[in-house]
Amino acid sequence: MSIEKARAHLRSCGVEDRVREFDVSSATVELAAQALGVVPERIAKTLSFKSGAGCLLVVAAGDARVDNHRFRDQFGFKAKMLTADEAVSLVGHAVGGVCPFGINAGVAVYIDSSVRRFRTVFPAAGSARSAVEMTPEELYRYSGALEWVDVCKLPEPV
Repeated sequence: MSIEKARAHLRSCGVEDRVREFDVSSATVELAAQALGVVPERIAKTLSFKSGAGCLLVVAAGDARVDNHRFRDQFGFKAKMLTADEAVSLVGHAVGGVCPFGINAGVAVYIDSSVRRFRTVFPAAGSARSAVEMTPEELYRYSGALEWVDVCKLPEPV
């Protein structure tokens, strides 16, 4: 199971005890925020994109949206999300539980600067009914991220 791969990875980082599993779905930003009782912005969503080498992951704040121009400038190709089947085969996690922990070898991980606005964030933990709380710096370290990027835009203030 995907959550077991994520748990094993988080165990090796010494933070498996932070994994939370829910009786309800946390498959979307909104559902995860409801399950955790936090604002949606604090959900660290993991976006999976096709790349020349297979795929790459970008972890961003729940309210952030990929800016196609910034993405292309950063990575050199157009942002194209993986299909549900591709996520399972290329990343190792199903849509709704995609996270940067316990992923397939060779998948590059990047953390968008949008998560740095928060003391802690909640990425999924390998299933559509899980999350783990950590600081943005822990997220960067435990995910094995290659670098911080700025490929997302935030909503305009109301």
